[in-house]
Amino acid sequence: MKTLGYLGLGVMGYGMTGNLIDKSGCDIYGYDPVPALRERFAARGGKVLDDAKTLYKTCDIIFMCLPTNAIVKATITEIMETARPGTTIVDMGSTSPYVIQELHAAAVEKGFYLLDSPVSGGETGANGGTLVIMCGGEKEVFDEVRPYLLMMGKTATYMGPSGCGSTAKVANNMMVGIHLCAMGEAFAFAKKAGLDPQTLFDAIKGGFAQSAVMDGKVPKLLSRDFSASARIAVHLKDINNAMDVAAHLGVELPMTEIVKEQMDWMDARGMIDEDQCALAKYYEDAMGVEIK
Repeated sequence: MKTLGYLGLGVMGYGMTGNLIDKSGCDIYGYDPVPALRERFAARGGKVLDDAKTLYKTCDIIFMCLPTNAIVKATITEIMETARPGTTIVDMGSTSPYVIQELHAAAVEKGFYLLDSPVSGGETGANGGTLVIMCGGEKEVFDEVRPYLLMMGKTATYMGPSGCGSTAKVANNMMVGIHLCAMGEAFAFAKKAGLDPQTLFDAIKGGFAQSAVMDGKVPKLLSRDFSASARIAVHLKDINNAMDVAAHLGVELPMTEIVKEQMDWMDARGMIDEDQCALAKYYEDAMGVEIK
């Protein structure tokens, strides 16, 4: 039986580890630098380790969900300096495809395995084990890890070589960002025109405009609940990754540039750590309304 570890026990990591604890039949070791998150993980049934290096040395498969490209790069580099060769590392965050490919080359050289396996579905999907997981790396490594991925997600799709999972996540979050901006614009417009936003939501949620974004985010917006189940800051990282990939490919992303402009607007006003639904504030400000 494999020994499983998880780095990053925040909003997403807590839900994913809960599903591993319930379904794997294994002890799940976890680490996070925030003591309160380690305590919450322990109360959920996880095996807390007080330092990351002990986890690196203990586990056969190390899953992680970390917030920035720099932290991912530093962490995976440290794992390869500390853990046993043959250890499998599964990055479930939204990391740049180019960063992943660079790390993958180093992993191959040092005798480690690295999968990029980002997820879509937010806090609800993490808690419910219904995430969509997109994977890049060696197919045989994916096949070995897939049973554990399917404890955390409803699908786990092999996308191709290293970086392909991360690229799929970039494409996914380009579309989610566009949906979020369209939702904010439409509901601010409707409010300005005199419609009741709740009645509008009830009227159109079963029609052609229906989406998981609208279903999940409009109720939070209407209740003015901007506590983050998915932070704009993390989504902006994905948008910046998209712009980086586009620059390498020599293509333009006009709609994604609009999303970036509006996320940067939120950042400049100190709202970057609010939930994605708060992007509607850009249109509220422009139209002089409040969607509620």
